[in-house]
Amino acid sequence: MSALTETAAAAYFYYYPLVENLRQVERYVTTGVGSNPATPFNSFSHARKLAGPEDTFVTINNDTVYSMAQLDLSGGPLRLDVPATGDRYYVLQFVDAWTNNIAYVGTRATGNEAGSFLIVPPGWTGESEHPVVQASTDIVSIVGRFACTGPGDIPAVTKLQDLLILESLDPAATVNGLPAVDANLTDDLLFWQQAHRWSQAFPAPTAESALIEQFSGLWSPDVDSDDLRAWYADGVAELEDATKHGQAPVFNGWTVGLHLFDYNLYNLGLGTIDDDRWKILDEKVRIVERAIACRLGLWGNHAYEAVYAQAFTDVTGAPLIGENTYLINFPEKPPVGAFWSITLYDIPRYYLVDNPIDRYSIGDRTAGIRYETDGSLRITISKDAPTDATARANWLPSPDAAFRLVLRLYMPGEAILDETYSYPPVERVSNQDT
Repeated sequence: MSALTETAAAAYFYYYPLVENLRQVERYVTTGVGSNPATPFNSFSHARKLAGPEDTFVTINNDTVYSMAQLDLSGGPLRLDVPATGDRYYVLQFVDAWTNNIAYVGTRATGNEAGSFLIVPPGWTGESEHPVVQASTDIVSIVGRFACTGPGDIPAVTKLQDLLILESLDPAATVNGLPAVDANLTDDLLFWQQAHRWSQAFPAPTAESALIEQFSGLWSPDVDSDDLRAWYADGVAELEDATKHGQAPVFNGWTVGLHLFDYNLYNLGLGTIDDDRWKILDEKVRIVERAIACRLGLWGNHAYEAVYAQAFTDVTGAPLIGENTYLINFPEKPPVGAFWSITLYDIPRYYLVDNPIDRYSIGDRTAGIRYETDGSLRITISKDAPTDATARANWLPSPDAAFRLVLRLYMPGEAILDETYSYPPVERVSNQDT
């Protein structure tokens, strides 16, 4: 393997989050994504319903209603106003161009009172009467999530969404947007062009300048396009393999991404926890984990905001597939400060799956679920509706094909964070058991 080929393998993992992230940013400001309509930079796009299969975004949740804003701070600071939300959980997560979670506003981080915040571009040194969100790149995504119990709760959520306000301190300011690329390129060559141009426009942390220099040979005009295509294909395959064989701990078949989003070392601002407990200090591991996080769950939170556990297999290691029936038994409610859910996704897109009862997730807020007399909860996952009434009330429909489960734990308790919580296994059962 040549030195440049070896460099390209690392470069694909390094640049993948930047490229994939900014592609999604571009979707939000041009075409919109699912229930979120297109809106210009520095304005909110509000979904008015919980996400469904038509919302084609990787590992989208079905627990909260999304309010999204793509920020371009090249025009200067923005003021953000948030409403009082009462006892409703919400979070506004701030994500830079490289997918680093740089700040949080919301129930856990700043409380549920109304307030104002100033979002400022890199290098800003002014003063503010409001708490400041210091951006690390000119492009920042606000990923807003409001807890919602179902369709009947949408009007109340809508009122809160409409009270989210973004205003520029300079109304006459213009913004740069994303650097243009050649849309006629094939996917493989387009990836490398976007990686080059976008990394120049939105520089990585200066602490990673040695890495950037290491990758600089990829941009030489002497590099053959066939090599770029081959390196791209290898990178795609290696990342897909890494998502199945990551380094996260496994508990009863659940791969728990407790530290999957801990790759931000340098820009930890409002609402984050700047502690080595929440940092991946090994550089090589950090680059791989960031790419895996982007592939499996772009815009996921730090674990102290929400924990994500995923299962591709049952407790015995056999792949989850629709022809089988599975049971998950929660002996007691998970220790969370907000709420929890299990969501089912297809493979390999990781989108929600259409089903006859329009149920894409199940959890402690699901209407009509039935607990056992001892307080336990038994969830059935199957293609066909169970015949037993309780099992049918607690049914999460599956597709014909293979699928993936994600257990979300919002505002997790210490037992989850210190890894002493016992995750319920996904057990294959015979159809007559349900």
